[in-house]
Amino acid sequence: MNTEFKKGIIFAFGAYILWGILPAYWKLVNDIGPFEVLAFRIVLSMIFMLFVVVITKNTEPFKRDIQKLFSNPIQLIAIIAAGYVITINWGTFIWAVSNGHVLQSSLGYYINPLVSILLAVIFLKERFTKFEWIAIAFAVIGVLYMTLKMGIFPGVSLLLAGSFGIYGLIKKLIPIDAISSITIECIVTAPAGLIYLWYIWQHGGLTFGMNISSFWLLFSGAVTAIPLILFSAGARRIPLSLTGFIQYVGPTIMFILGIFLFKEHFDVDQLITFIFIWLGIIIYSISQYLKIKKSKNPVIQ
Repeated sequence: MNTEFKKGIIFAFGAYILWGILPAYWKLVNDIGPFEVLAFRIVLSMIFMLFVVVITKNTEPFKRDIQKLFSNPIQLIAIIAAGYVITINWGTFIWAVSNGHVLQSSLGYYINPLVSILLAVIFLKERFTKFEWIAIAFAVIGVLYMTLKMGIFPGVSLLLAGSFGIYGLIKKLIPIDAISSITIECIVTAPAGLIYLWYIWQHGGLTFGMNISSFWLLFSGAVTAIPLILFSAGARRIPLSLTGFIQYVGPTIMFILGIFLFKEHFDVDQLITFIFIWLGIIIYSISQYLKIKKSKNPVIQ
């Protein structure tokens, strides 16, 4: 195992561990409304990413990437769309944590790779193995069970999984540096965040101020950007299939937090739903392991 491969694993684990404990962070800003939190998160992420561009001496590549986007309108539209799709994901997640739906969030990120498979089949015309189709079937059964047996449509889970899957799909159209991409996504969504903050300030609804929640909210830019940077650094050094295994660290931590830290209700029917999802994940992971074994160069993709 070479040094770059080891670094890739460490970076990927770091990203998913941070994503896994994010619910605990968002609970620290619970005194501020979820959409106000989202608006601040967007603006502060832009500021943090511009700072990262400068300190990592990526100013010139960043300028070139912007010029490249303006010379290719389709890619420009795609990155704007990506920015707003990931904003929907962020907003859904913050709202879910604020309203006691950490377990549904966990479920969403468990089924995300299976949603990505479906999107690749539909839009990229990719072909998948029987293992992967069986994995999707188990996930569908889990969602249907939750909807029909429990009478709860897992809207939060599906919106999180779908938005992140669409975000990943759109990003395939934009072959530019990860730091540039994340920074541009923050820049194109920042006006919406600023407009919303101005609107609620004008109407006396701004809750940001001299309180502990506001203090913690100041770190939301770093909390957002650092896992994305770690993920990008890891993904460049290890195969996508290996990243597929590691990504389950995040929702597993969320699942544990939801039950043991936030004391969310978890009954037999919810357990059965998760069992179907976990079976799908196990089958999906087996299929990815088989792909790694068949790969001629399993170390660097």
